[in-house]
Amino acid sequence: MARFRNKKKVFVKPVSKKQQVTVDHVTGDKIPRSFVFSRYRLPGPLKQLQADLRKLMLPYTALKLKENRRNKLKDFLNVAGPMGVTHFLMLSKTPTAPYLRVARTPQGPTLTFKIQEYSLAVDVVRSQLRPRCPQDLFKNAPLIVLSGFGTGEQHLKLTTILFQNIFPSIDVNTVKLSSCQRIVLLNYNKDTKLIDFRHYSIRLQPVGVSRRLRRFVQNHQVPDLRNLQDVSDFVTKAGYGSESEADDEAATVTLASDLGRVNRASTKSAVKLQEIGPRMTLQLMKIEEGLCSGGVIFDEFGNGDGKKTKDNHEDMENGEDEHDEEDEENDEEDGEDIEED
Repeated sequence: MARFRNKKKVFVKPVSKKQQVTVDHVTGDKIPRSFVFSRYRLPGPLKQLQADLRKLMLPYTALKLKENRRNKLKDFLNVAGPMGVTHFLMLSKTPTAPYLRVARTPQGPTLTFKIQEYSLAVDVVRSQLRPRCPQDLFKNAPLIVLSGFGTGEQHLKLTTILFQNIFPSIDVNTVKLSSCQRIVLLNYNKDTKLIDFRHYSIRLQPVGVSRRLRRFVQNHQVPDLRNLQDVSDFVTKAGYGSESEADDEAATVTLASDLGRVNRASTKSAVKLQEIGPRMTLQLMKIEEGLCSGGVIFDEFGNGDGKKTKDNHEDMENGEDEHDEEDEENDEEDGEDIEED
């Protein structure tokens, strides 16, 4: 007996004032926003990686995006327009490896990366003796730094442009130093053709000031001087009289304005980076003209003439076909919702 399927429905919440498109005062264009979601089922670790990527893309992303396993790409695309979403970050898993697609909406291009290795944010934090995560760390978008992409190759130029446009632009003359708290670093190794993806927090420390004095000023706590003969003993006490970390001249900057109670304008401060994760090692596999479709501009194992190679992407395409067949057999839902909290 033939089975009748109900037409799929997508529920789009009305666009609130908070979700309206905002304009970047530097470029005059709308501020880029993103959706981070999965294509088909993901194992537990990759689900956590998806959550880490959503947190990394804050504040211009949907941290609590509600997705259904039956949602198709066109469902997300229909919602992207009213919400001002400009980029998709899509995670998928094949029998051999996980993949990350980064696409510009609504017409592409789409870059497909193979995730060679990855570490979750929680793993990075556990490996540190003194993890650091202030409450307002994700209040502003991170800075983006690209290294090693200036080889002149066309596919690397496209990669540079796409990643630069994922995050809002900054004006070095007007940007507030207090808003520069995170940095995303992408380093391309031309020998291995791999991209190291790192996420750091930025903090400044005044040069020549002991750690004990910094903590005293920052925490507003009255020090215990009962066992000291003189106040100078508090500063010159063994183990606290000098910095435990050497100040590198190359990593020092002169501040143009005050930053907190310790870092003052016209004084030198040391720039410290602390990794907060996630961490990934990516390999660029393919660049398509459209949104997960269209001619192939670049193929790692092909000639980039717009034709797909037969063997190199067979595993990725077969993995998606298997998910499609499984979803067709198990489709028991009348409608599908995509919501942003």
